[in-house]
Amino acid sequence: MTPDERLEALREHFREIVQVNEQLTEQLDAARDRQTDLTDEVDQLERENETLKTSSLYIATAEELTDDGVVVKQHGNNQEVLTEVSPSIRDGLEAGDRVAINDSFGVKQILDPETDARAQAMQVDGSPEVSYSDIGGLEEQIREVREAVEEPLINADQFREVGIEPPSGVLLHGPPGTGKTMLAKAVANETDATFIKMAGSELVRKFIGEGARLVRDLFELAAEREPAIIFIDEIDAIAAKRTESKTSGDAEVQRTMMQLLSEMDGFDDRGDIRIIAATNRFDMLDRAILRPGRFDRLIEVPNPDVEGRKQIFQIHTRNMNVSDDVDFEALAEEIKDASGADVKAICTEAGMFAIRDDRTEVTMADFHNAWEKIQQEETDDEEVSRTFA
Repeated sequence: MTPDERLEALREHFREIVQVNEQLTEQLDAARDRQTDLTDEVDQLERENETLKTSSLYIATAEELTDDGVVVKQHGNNQEVLTEVSPSIRDGLEAGDRVAINDSFGVKQILDPETDARAQAMQVDGSPEVSYSDIGGLEEQIREVREAVEEPLINADQFREVGIEPPSGVLLHGPPGTGKTMLAKAVANETDATFIKMAGSELVRKFIGEGARLVRDLFELAAEREPAIIFIDEIDAIAAKRTESKTSGDAEVQRTMMQLLSEMDGFDDRGDIRIIAATNRFDMLDRAILRPGRFDRLIEVPNPDVEGRKQIFQIHTRNMNVSDDVDFEALAEEIKDASGADVKAICTEAGMFAIRDDRTEVTMADFHNAWEKIQQEETDDEEVSRTFA
């Protein structure tokens, strides 16, 4: 090779070395970035692991702040303990605040104000727009509910003159869609009472003692807004028969139920607050909640009979443009074992069939088609349930 060829070869080799060096540098930078990401992921996993290994936290209230520490009262067992608090938590802590404590009663964090929990868990309606005329086929149940709930609110003096205490609570039980919630709303409307609605499942909370705290909030809120009616739907979620289960979840549900029983026992029967509960699973309820003094009236709300279904048809078609060929009595006899909610669904579906055909009048055929559609949907749901059972 000539000197020029040798020089060019060396230059070409140098360029290849530079190119390889750049590739190795890029790979090294990528490896370092990957190492950084993995290090961060390991750190996060270690923190999560430490969090999972920590003991459960319990709800408590800071009763008093002293020079020696803070007196905290644990919810559920009402145990009061004087404990020390870190300066960072002490600076933002005030008497009455809710805090999370560990097994050693050490304050770990300050929780949101209880008003936040109320806003999340409770639904308050000033006065529901439901009247007794909107309920069909439940004349006997309406009479019993009015005697137990409405009369003590609007005619308390008569109970005192007679010398009896009004029923402490009313439990409505029956199949779904029979009008239990509508009964409670109608009573609240007639008495101009504040209607406070809560589902029993909403009382099952994350922290130990939080469910019991919400029960207390429920009754305190009713006292602030009296006259008021407390309506607890799906009460079987917290008032099911007690078992020997030792799991923390079952224990918390039972603790919440005991708090509810305690609040009901201390309820002022002649006050301006009434309590109504509803369930679809009456057979699951614990006998403690059914004894006299808690729910004095157990009112069954069954599926309506033929006359009741006819009345419900007339109620839900008051504002509908129905043709003259519609026979509500024949429809009521046809849809055996249908609930009030089913009748309402039939009316809605019948109207949808008329709209689909670009008509403004609902015919008898529309009601027949609506009932067939609802039956088919129920059959399909049962088949799906059996498939996944």
